[in-house]
Amino acid sequence: MELYLDSVDFKEIEEAFDMGFLTGLTTTPTFMHRHGITDIDGAIVKLAGMVEPGILQVEALGDTAEEILAEAKRLLALGLDIEKTVFKIPVSNVGVKACKLLRDHGMMVNVHLVYTLNQAYMAMQAGATYVCPLVGRLQDQGHDALTLVQSCVDAVNYYGYDTKVMFSSVRHAEHVRTAIMSGVHTITAPWKVMKTLTSNNFTTVGTDQFVEHTRLMTENVKDVMQDFNPVVKDDETIFDALSKMTESGLGAVSIVNGTGELKGIFTDGDLRRNLKEKGKAFLDNKMADCVSSANPITITQEARLYDAVALFKEKEIDTIIVMANNKPVGMLDIQDFVKQNLVG
Repeated sequence: MELYLDSVDFKEIEEAFDMGFLTGLTTTPTFMHRHGITDIDGAIVKLAGMVEPGILQVEALGDTAEEILAEAKRLLALGLDIEKTVFKIPVSNVGVKACKLLRDHGMMVNVHLVYTLNQAYMAMQAGATYVCPLVGRLQDQGHDALTLVQSCVDAVNYYGYDTKVMFSSVRHAEHVRTAIMSGVHTITAPWKVMKTLTSNNFTTVGTDQFVEHTRLMTENVKDVMQDFNPVVKDDETIFDALSKMTESGLGAVSIVNGTGELKGIFTDGDLRRNLKEKGKAFLDNKMADCVSSANPITITQEARLYDAVALFKEKEIDTIIVMANNKPVGMLDIQDFVKQNLVG
């Protein structure tokens, strides 16, 4: 089934056609009016270049079949490729006559604004390349548009018309599913609908899990730890540790001796507990007197993220000190893992 974008918005056209597989672009004078386009010819030429090598469908209007033919020829003279241009003509007696004229001149035609099977039949009989029922508009009026679409498809298949049924006036993703099920040959949809067609919550959840598990098995601790290494020496004060916590945004600091060897860890929980028990004077104490754990939980910077998550869960802790060459080089905080969906 062919897939057309229904738009004249240059930005979304670029985005949609960047996917690389759209059949072409459908436009209307109404779209151009809504977007404030005044140089219609200039816009058409630009659009033709933007959708290359796809097909551009543009309106050819006139009061007579001959005027419509003349307008199509004028548009081709702007530089449009006859092999990649479809002229849209509203269905009417004049329109189907014009359709036959254009087809006799080797041009492709989309007879649109179709609301009945009789209209579609006349377009098919005139040799229309496309016949275009407007599903959304017809449903807005309370009519059974889907039966019309199916009847058009059945007529093409039964009688062997060389005409493609285009499902148009698409309002939502369910319209696209219905178009596929009905066997239409082509559909034209707005970008706001088209870009939702690959979306599904289960797909999103599954993809996130794949990404999460891949990262856990392939990335190292050093790839995710913060640049700032919250370290205080054992001869510094609790106030110094508090400053380092504030600067890093982490809830702990590593305590080291004069040679940089790890002596322990001090956490914000230790800070709150001691302030409650000892008051503000506690802030002047030396770190050597306030080591909450002389054997803190550590991990090497080359370890996999999987190992870090296992430690968080096994030890039921919020912070892990990262080591390299027996010295602390960083710190992992469980909240960073939660934000990256690496641990639930």
